[in-house]
Amino acid sequence: MKPVFIGSEIYRGSSYGDWHPLHIPRVSTVMDLAGALGWLPAGQYRTSPRAKAAALTGFHSAAYLDALQTAEARQSVDDDTRHRHGLGTTANPVFPEMFRRPATGAGGVMLAAELVRAGGVVHVPGGGTHHAMAERANGFCYLNDPVLCLLALRRLGLSRIAYVDIDAHHCDGVEAALGAAEDMLLISVHEEKRWPFTGSIDADGGGRAINLPVPKGFNDSEMAAVLDRLILPVLERYAPQVIVLQCGADALDEDPLSRLSLSNNVHAEVALHLRARAPRLIVLGGGGYNPWSVARAWTRVWGALNGWSRPGLLPEAGQDVLRALAWKRRSAGRVPPEAWHQSLEDPPRQGPVRPEITARIAHLRAGTARHHLG
Repeated sequence: MKPVFIGSEIYRGSSYGDWHPLHIPRVSTVMDLAGALGWLPAGQYRTSPRAKAAALTGFHSAAYLDALQTAEARQSVDDDTRHRHGLGTTANPVFPEMFRRPATGAGGVMLAAELVRAGGVVHVPGGGTHHAMAERANGFCYLNDPVLCLLALRRLGLSRIAYVDIDAHHCDGVEAALGAAEDMLLISVHEEKRWPFTGSIDADGGGRAINLPVPKGFNDSEMAAVLDRLILPVLERYAPQVIVLQCGADALDEDPLSRLSLSNNVHAEVALHLRARAPRLIVLGGGGYNPWSVARAWTRVWGALNGWSRPGLLPEAGQDVLRALAWKRRSAGRVPPEAWHQSLEDPPRQGPVRPEITARIAHLRAGTARHHLG
């Protein structure tokens, strides 16, 4: 079966507000860029359903879901709701689609779980909101669709489930929910000393959570070492029936909310390596706050999953999609480099593998016995 792309028109024009890092278009640009390249044939595209509140109670509390829907309907929150549920804050503001948009992402990942029941690959760039907690919004995330996806896979009878997260920020909501689960392996590679300041190297959530905090400037060569020496050997031992990859684009060099230095070569390579390690793969989006780098990275991942590549200059239709973007809140967006308009593939961002990376890999490899991966 060919890979499936799950998208939705709800992302077109929906914004957290002009001042918020998520004021930029992301999923809609991936859809447009993939379409301009001929990479979104009708037979491989599915429109995401919107999850109903009843389906979301598998993780989120009924009181929280009611507060979220009420806030969307009224376009306001009271002080008690703000305090209790984290709604109407700077990070998680009130905006017109504040329930419908994340519920669409949640519906997409739960559909993805159904689609891979018998095997296959699904890309859901609207998913990946890994910070939300059961009863409160957190870190730009209103619903935790990775958790909902993992729970849906469990309900389908899968018992060896792996979640790999390469977002620049630690997946605190996923670990809080499922870090102690006996039937799941969680691996997170994230920037150290970065919000939410969780995911220390020795934190395992009481289960099979493996956390690798990395220093600023983390480069392609270092990620290759992490992949070859840690992630792939651990997955080989665990032999997952399904892998969910949170493919946040905020670890890319141009992103304003991290100090990591990866190229989008890494995202494509990680996705392909994980595809080879399990009969089922679901690839989510996640963080990413530079509109050009997010669109190029997630479109490239989708192409890689299909065996498609686009080296060199993009066709005019693809360049037009990227030239239509704007990023007025950032100086780099006022005069973006031509490469952001003209190419899909980043130049490699290689460098030395620093001793602290090697030491942390060795530390985690030595400690994997306690995770009972066999």
